[in-house]
Amino acid sequence: MTSSLSGTLFLSKLITQYAHLHERTVGRHAGEYIRQLGIRTGEWIESFYSDKNEQWSVDRYAEVIVDIKNSIGGHFRIAEVHPDRVVVKAEGCPFGEVVKDAPHLCAMTSSVFGGIAARRMGYGKVNLRKRIAKGDAGCEVVIYFQPTDEEEGSVYENLPITPSYGNPFIWDEEAIESLGEELRKSDEMVLKLLDELEDLKEEVETLKAEKKSLT
Repeated sequence: MTSSLSGTLFLSKLITQYAHLHERTVGRHAGEYIRQLGIRTGEWIESFYSDKNEQWSVDRYAEVIVDIKNSIGGHFRIAEVHPDRVVVKAEGCPFGEVVKDAPHLCAMTSSVFGGIAARRMGYGKVNLRKRIAKGDAGCEVVIYFQPTDEEEGSVYENLPITPSYGNPFIWDEEAIESLGEELRKSDEMVLKLLDELEDLKEEVETLKAEKKSLT
């Protein structure tokens, strides 16, 4: 049975297809773009919950990240709260089933959760233990507030905080140049690969001609 068409479903499909295309064209560097977007989006979302300088408890942090996800259509809940970490689980993704079209969008969850942890708790290490995007029945995410070797994960620390009069979505030149440089490297890598393929093609044709002349 097909789902009913809605604005949310259409937007989710549009975003995931854009992300899929972006990953195919930019390659592995697409993850860094998603990471930066998540960090900045998380900072903007924080402004809906409190002042930038307000200190949060672990319980408050857990409540906020779950509320963020549920406010945009997810089905998240707090599973565990400890002084050094929080575990949240989900039965539904804000992007729905279409997130399977672009599983690297999960990096947005990691960078939003990790970025907020870094700013509010001083440090964040995020491990996406389970993901609907990868075929799991639900999502499970752990966020550590101090360095640990217990699990692998993406680390977020020493993040710049936008001044109160600023806008986290106004990208500074350094960030733009850095991402642009990554994209340029990716383009050069693709061009180099194409050149190598052309050389290989010529070698094959030469070998074929040589073999033919010997027969």
